Amino acid sequence: MEFTSFGSFSFYEYASPTKLLLWLASIFSGIIFCLIAYTSTAVLSSLLIKGYGKLSSAEKIEWNNRGFSTFHALFVSSASFYLIFLSDVFNANSQEVVINKSSRLSDTVLGISIGYFLTDLAMILWNFPALGGLEYVLHHGLSIGSITLSLLSGQVHIYILMVLFSESTTPFVNLRWYLDIAGLKSSKLYIWNGISLFLGWLVARIFLFMFLFYHIWTHLVEVQEVFLFGFYTLIMVPSVLAVMNIFWFWKIAKGMVKTLTKAKHNKGA
Repeated sequence: MEFTSFGSFSFYEYASPTKLLLWLASIFSGIIFCLIAYTSTAVLSSLLIKGYGKLSSAEKIEWNNRGFSTFHALFVSSASFYLIFLSDVFNANSQEVVINKSSRLSDTVLGISIGYFLTDLAMILWNFPALGGLEYVLHHGLSIGSITLSLLSGQVHIYILMVLFSESTTPFVNLRWYLDIAGLKSSKLYIWNGISLFLGWLVARIFLFMFLFYHIWTHLVEVQEVFLFGFYTLIMVPSVLAVMNIFWFWKIAKGMVKTLTKAKHNKGA
């Protein structure tokens, strides 16, 4: 079905048996990697972290959950940076329009991320609301939906990878929680991590999203070649995530100011 000024998409024409196998293998790998990272976090923490054994069952679940979210964040942000800035996948000199550019590696990265978000969402719902409220369910649901559309259509990989790069702030968020639960909120590491989180969030979740919208606007003629539902998803999902990022950034900024003020007061005393 064709729409005026928009492209069309047929899953049956795009998906080959090889692609289907790659997608399923990548998603399954993402789930397996999460389970391995979860178990490894529990084992290593029990051996290396003295206070781990004193945590409650709920705290241990969140501790281990943050272990595999950190693993995914490091993987996906590194892969996204490589694909966007270092590889030739999205080379501007290529004759192919940017929204149709993809590769086997980008397919794999998206599939692994779907596996992660599915695993994390399952844990959030099973332990609701201990691991996160409705905003996390919304975030993960939008992520799974938009990544799946991009994977199945082979379109807008560049924008999905830009959004996934914002996961680079997750290790700072998790370290903040680890230090808090360990009673180290007054440590210098906690303060410097808070400053790093503020700066990282500003770059990866504020400025990067501004660049994403700018890139969409300057490539609007190409973007309109995306199938209709995909086009509206591309506009809607980053917009919702941007609003959530601004809200969280405001909370991070307030927390950093509070921590720095308290540290300055304690130093003066």
